[in-house]
Amino acid sequence: MKFLEKYRADFAEYDKMEKDFINEDKIWEQLNKWENPAKDDVRRVLRKAEKKVRLEPEETAVLIQNKDKETIAEMYALANKLKREIYGDRLVFFAPLYISTVCANDCLYCGFRSSNHVMERKSLTMKELEQEVKIMIGEGQKRTVLVYGESPETNIDYMCETVKTVYGVKSEHGEIRRANINCAPLRREELQKFKEVGIGTFQVFQETYHRETYRKLHPAHTIKGHFRWRLYSHDRALDAGLDDVGIGALFGLYDWRFEVMGLLYHAIHLEETFNGVGPHTISFPRIEPATCTPYAEHPEYAVSDEDFKKLVAILRLSVPYTGLICTAREKPEIRREVISLGVSQIDAGSRIGVGGYGKSQGNQLPDKEQFCLGDTRSLDMVVRETCGMDSIPSFCTACYREGRTGENFMGYAKSAFVHNFCVPNALFTFKEYLLDYASPQTREVGEKVIAAYTEKFKGEKVYDTIVDYLQRLEKGERDLRI
Repeated sequence: MKFLEKYRADFAEYDKMEKDFINEDKIWEQLNKWENPAKDDVRRVLRKAEKKVRLEPEETAVLIQNKDKETIAEMYALANKLKREIYGDRLVFFAPLYISTVCANDCLYCGFRSSNHVMERKSLTMKELEQEVKIMIGEGQKRTVLVYGESPETNIDYMCETVKTVYGVKSEHGEIRRANINCAPLRREELQKFKEVGIGTFQVFQETYHRETYRKLHPAHTIKGHFRWRLYSHDRALDAGLDDVGIGALFGLYDWRFEVMGLLYHAIHLEETFNGVGPHTISFPRIEPATCTPYAEHPEYAVSDEDFKKLVAILRLSVPYTGLICTAREKPEIRREVISLGVSQIDAGSRIGVGGYGKSQGNQLPDKEQFCLGDTRSLDMVVRETCGMDSIPSFCTACYREGRTGENFMGYAKSAFVHNFCVPNALFTFKEYLLDYASPQTREVGEKVIAAYTEKFKGEKVYDTIVDYLQRLEKGERDLRI
């Protein structure tokens, strides 16, 4: 309770607000209005989406309520087209790194909740963290998201120290080049410390945008029980100077249609408040079983596979310039299907137990894991599969380290930037992976992908640079980027 009391004054800023940007009645009014849209209405929205502009909530409601198989297929085809036009054929890889299972919150659906006495509580020491990072690097990882519980034990100074530790680990061929953060909402002055240590994207997921559901799942005596403190966490991050923020909802806690609308309204709020800079990424995990967590076994609003595919495509159509993340919560067969519907980032080779990278694969530490993974394949296996999906596996972090973030990124994203910068940089990082970490089978397949995409640049100015950099990588240079 003492931990909660220190935030009371911070909550007051939001308690006095007359309203926030989530209008539940309006959302349901829009969804109900378009309960059975005509094909012409759906195609009208798709014509607008084809222009690569963000949709308005009522237009998104049309797509959400569409049940016509023919126009749903058209939605899927356009989602694939927009993803490839905006992000290219690359699929960006990362892996989560769980730092602590210690948490003061008591969320009903979470294995880390404070009342779950089966869960082993552990926060990594810096030495233990170094060992985890070395294993990740040895498997070929270049990007990670650091995940923490919310407690005095994992305060801002501890988190900043972990970020510096992660960036400080080097191996013969590799290092972690971008560390994103997934943690509890923080004060502006705390977020400024994150800015100083050079984090990547700051992620906070609202879990559910439906207030009554939020209240039931997050006890009032916990910090997470305050809806608006969490809802405006990204505003504080952008106020503090962080360039990139990521939003998300945990699908299965409430009606998926409402949550998609909530995510869109959140994106619109950020765009309108911060000079057109919306969320850098949107995540849409589905609730999965967790150790001794009955609520997660049979969620009331479980999302079917068909509805899951549909919501991914709708997010791509509604917020075309935002990265979409599909995690290893999903089984391999589902990930294969949704990647073509607009996904731009996935994790692979993931372990979500604290200390989990010391084990050979995921789901081996049930008393240290927040939930169960659906895809426990190795990074190498998923990379090899991606090569056969008309996609380039990418570990690129060039934009972040070159300052192409936030407002600057949006200007680049709306030009030919992806073709001239992102695809070449994806090829360079993929080449690194093939040279340093890939199995013989993956390298054989991957080299063919690199050769095929390099050939597509023949006759363009950047072609000579691509060929030169690939040759220099073969000779032992690393971290080449445009």
